Amino acid sequence: MSLTISGEVENQKSFAYADLKAMPNQVEDVAKEVEGRQGHGVRLRGLIDKAGRKDGATHATLASTDGKFTASVPLDDILDALLVYELDGKPLPEQYGGPIRFLIPDAAACHTGGADTCANVKFLGRIELTRGKVEDSRDKMDETPHG
Repeated sequence: MSLTISGEVENQKSFAYADLKAMPNQVEDVAKEVEGRQGHGVRLRGLIDKAGRKDGATHATLASTDGKFTASVPLDDILDALLVYELDGKPLPEQYGGPIRFLIPDAAACHTGGADTCANVKFLGRIELTRGKVEDSRDKMDETPHG
């Protein structure tokens, strides 16, 4: 299990389970911030700081480990998002969206630009910082045939 942060960063970084446990900005009880969710997590802000956000990076593309789901969202809206990686002292099981579940604590507060509950990505494996929004799998789901 690892999470890679790439794109508009000074240093591409991969974070394994032990790396996430060693990060600052730990959240001991996710349920206190996101009702109905369980687990232990870390704030995205700490990982972005480690990778070194480049000037001009405005969006983050969140991608599931299988690459089938992506969400491109405004980076500043999600810096306090949670990366849930542990449940009951063990790696987060797949049935709960593991190995890493991305949760935006207050998605209603950042309802513009695509940072909504649909950006709560299960099975998170990669975050790519970009200059501007890029097409994501949610755009494809919204397409309807014309003609």
